[in-house]
Amino acid sequence: MTRGAASALAAALALSAGLGLAGCSAAAPELKVDGAFMPQPVGDMAGGFLTVVNEGDTADRLTSVTSSLSDDVELHEAKDGKMRQVTSLAVPANGELKLERGGDHLMFLDIKKQPKQGRRSTSNSTSRSRNRSGSSSP
Repeated sequence: MTRGAASALAAALALSAGLGLAGCSAAAPELKVDGAFMPQPVGDMAGGFLTVVNEGDTADRLTSVTSSLSDDVELHEAKDGKMRQVTSLAVPANGELKLERGGDHLMFLDIKKQPKQGRRSTSNSTSRSRNRSGSSSP
């Protein structure tokens, strides 16, 4: 996939940078996303990959992702060579959650709108600390 295609698809996957803090505590999770992409070609389902960075002193959990591309986005983990849907994924304090090929990832099912390079897509995410965020980008 070209760098431009990855950039165009990033919003479809991104758990936007700067998720809101729970309260005003400096220890609250501070989440942002890096390197979001969806490999091409995309059929009626596709994997989504990215890194969620937590710069806060408190761990959090990614609990859901919604997207304009699909009404059904699942969180999947890979353990012992097997993939399964899970209700949340850990984002460690001062650490990263890597969603990558062969490992934990997002699964976009029943894709209703094919991602196109240069067009905007939106996504929303929710974490256990009830941080909710929306994003839109090329």
